[in-house]
Amino acid sequence: MSAKNPKRSIRRLIAIVVLVVAAGCSDPATTTSSPAPTTAPLEHVEIILMTHDSFVVSDELLESFETETGIEIRVLPAGDAGTMVNQAVLTKDNPLADVIFGVDNSFLSRALDAGLFAPYLSPLLASVPDELEIDPRVTPIDFGDVCINWDKAYFADAGLTPPKTLFDLTDAIYRDLLVVQSPATSSPGLAFLYSTIATFGENGDYTWIDFWTDLRDNNVLVTSGWEEAYYSYFTAASDGDRPMVVSYASSPPFEVIYATEPIDEPPTAVMTQGCFRQIEYAGIVAGTEARPAAERVIDLLLSTRFQDGIPLSMFVFPANADATLPPAFVEHAVVPADPLSLPDGATEANVRLWILEWTEVMSR
Repeated sequence: MSAKNPKRSIRRLIAIVVLVVAAGCSDPATTTSSPAPTTAPLEHVEIILMTHDSFVVSDELLESFETETGIEIRVLPAGDAGTMVNQAVLTKDNPLADVIFGVDNSFLSRALDAGLFAPYLSPLLASVPDELEIDPRVTPIDFGDVCINWDKAYFADAGLTPPKTLFDLTDAIYRDLLVVQSPATSSPGLAFLYSTIATFGENGDYTWIDFWTDLRDNNVLVTSGWEEAYYSYFTAASDGDRPMVVSYASSPPFEVIYATEPIDEPPTAVMTQGCFRQIEYAGIVAGTEARPAAERVIDLLLSTRFQDGIPLSMFVFPANADATLPPAFVEHAVVPADPLSLPDGATEANVRLWILEWTEVMSR
């Protein structure tokens, strides 16, 4: 991957490594679309955009959008993705927002089953690979791979060889070293649970439940969300004592770009085995009284002026193939060659049972 042509790089990345994560489709005939994004200004209207806590958008972009369209976007942070989806489902009869961003393929079935979203096909989907589009009720905005990240300095100082596989994490030499997120409340936590199920399976001599039992006995630390795990316990980003964390394959560029002192290489590395592809979506809340404005907000999230900022603000890949990747992101982001997936429909059919089983294991 060359930094000389970021547009070509993102097209190649998406074409080569995106996996199809199916969540079941409704009848396309019920969807709405237009030949091009609408640009005529509306009368002033406020749109509430519910997001997870890691969502970032500049004030300048919001102000520019309001000037152009008459639409004021009020961002409503609602915790980690899992917490956000739970809150949205519980309040769906009296919605808190008009648009929701950050529902990923880990939690998508829960949102769709609850009827949270109304169908909409943005005209900008023409620039999004088909593999990312799994239901007309939601629009793909970004994607990334959930993987184990580790602190290079810690392992060097301790004379430890970093793990290469998920099973390695159960070795006693890694006792007390790993922090993960709960799959009940965290989207990367749920993606990591899926990666363990995809790796070890539900039947056989050694199952995913056996793996988590061993991980528990190796004193893994579980937090409610990604930010707590990364910024409170991960040694490379905090005063914590855990040199391994469930994060993203695209996290290392963050450590380079935002280092206090200039550095050429990230202080963190990625275990490329056992990664799970995560896709984040936005959707128009069913029953919103501001449907035309809500459509404009979806179009904004999929536009290159927002998509170009995704790599350096949320450190994942933009869904729009016309977006530009910054050179540092191209150079330091890791793209696993073979990210894990689960069979079509498996998450929808089993996610609640899997979380219950995980909770039982971890509470023993």
